[in-house]
Amino acid sequence: MRFNKLLALRIVRYLILLGFLGLLLTTYLAYHINKETEAYIYDRVEELPSTYTALVLGASVRRNGELSTMLRDRVESALLLYNKGKIKRFLVSGDNRTTNYNEPVAMKKYLLERGVPEEDIFMDFAGFDTYDSVYRASYIFEVDSAIVVSQRFHLPRAVYIARSMGLNFYGYNGDRREYELESRNRFREVAANVKAWIELLINKEPHFKGDKIPITGKNN
Repeated sequence: MRFNKLLALRIVRYLILLGFLGLLLTTYLAYHINKETEAYIYDRVEELPSTYTALVLGASVRRNGELSTMLRDRVESALLLYNKGKIKRFLVSGDNRTTNYNEPVAMKKYLLERGVPEEDIFMDFAGFDTYDSVYRASYIFEVDSAIVVSQRFHLPRAVYIARSMGLNFYGYNGDRREYELESRNRFREVAANVKAWIELLINKEPHFKGDKIPITGKNN
């Protein structure tokens, strides 16, 4: 009985220690990622450097094919960059892991309806997460400089991943309102930062690679 109590006490101590170390790691990464990327994230279009490509990161699409509020704001923000002459091509990257759910096609349709020529829109159907979207932008589409368009809470991680890969990426804040579940999204970033750090540490490859589709050439 005494042995079982000692073992239980030791396990509890280890769990407390692991929890404390986990808290230290997540706090450090949040600070480090924000500090490393703050100079590359912009709220004002006028201050943004011009690049050839806007990488628009996917978010949820409704059952009827309409963009969610968050995703619509990302695409509208990228469209503003295009109309202001800050970018020339769109790379819309998102989830298409099932036949009846397709974020890139929904984004492309939205842009086409607003007058963007089809040849200026490239789609990445395997942007299952931020890491895959950034990796594939470089590996598949040969993008080495881009403006990532997303909400403010998301940009430090996206830009950190890109710059850790040696890519000259900037971030543009696509916030246009307060969003539902914004607090949850910010909380999820804590775990997402750790995931991204580990992926970079082990040089993880994306779920899919595929043939090259240079962003400066003919689209897909």
